[in-house]
Amino acid sequence: MSFRTGWTREMLAARIDHTLLRPEAMPRDIDQLCEEAVRYGCAAVCVNSIYVARAASWLAGTPVKVATVVAFPLGASPTAIKVAEAAIALSQGAQEIDMVLPVGLLKAGEIDVVRADLGAVVAVCHAAGALCKVILETALLTAEEKALAARLAVEAGADFVKTSTGFGPGGATVEDVAFLRQIVGTSAGVKAAGGIRTVEQAIAMLEAGADRLGTSATVAILEALPPVSPTIME
Repeated sequence: MSFRTGWTREMLAARIDHTLLRPEAMPRDIDQLCEEAVRYGCAAVCVNSIYVARAASWLAGTPVKVATVVAFPLGASPTAIKVAEAAIALSQGAQEIDMVLPVGLLKAGEIDVVRADLGAVVAVCHAAGALCKVILETALLTAEEKALAARLAVEAGADFVKTSTGFGPGGATVEDVAFLRQIVGTSAGVKAAGGIRTVEQAIAMLEAGADRLGTSATVAILEALPPVSPTIME
């Protein structure tokens, strides 16, 4: 493969949350996920909360962070449940929380409820020194709703806005990433997730403004790049 890029395998890996959220994932799959994340130098692993303690134990002493999801994939849990889920995960070693925004309430115009929901989870994360990413599920939102959701996340103090769960009707798009970057500016990071399977997609998301990627295709993506500074192909 030849394409113009300044990205090396190490550079790209440092922006990836190596993700395994399938319901059938077994303990041995989490072990493999963690081993791959350390081997390639990923930013984090992202696992379901039942596996946070296992991932934290595996990754102890490494630079790889443990991320988990809250109210996943629907975002339809009561705020108190979201807070409790986040708090338990944080107590077990999670360092980053990816929470799903209550999409139906946003679309219904229940802005104060959504704002309070996001703020409550952000607060418990920040009290523990952890990052909070807010998943918008952009495929379900109009452009106006995406902008509103991103602004509410920033107002709540979220560290990132994130495009998708990967379980919705669509995943990340370059257009959504660029749009979210425009909305949040430098006030928050942008995480692209959902359907990122190739190195070309990954680089396009980053060049559109993403700071972090969530993907389960990490190994295939990274193996498509050289491990050292590449020769730029004409």
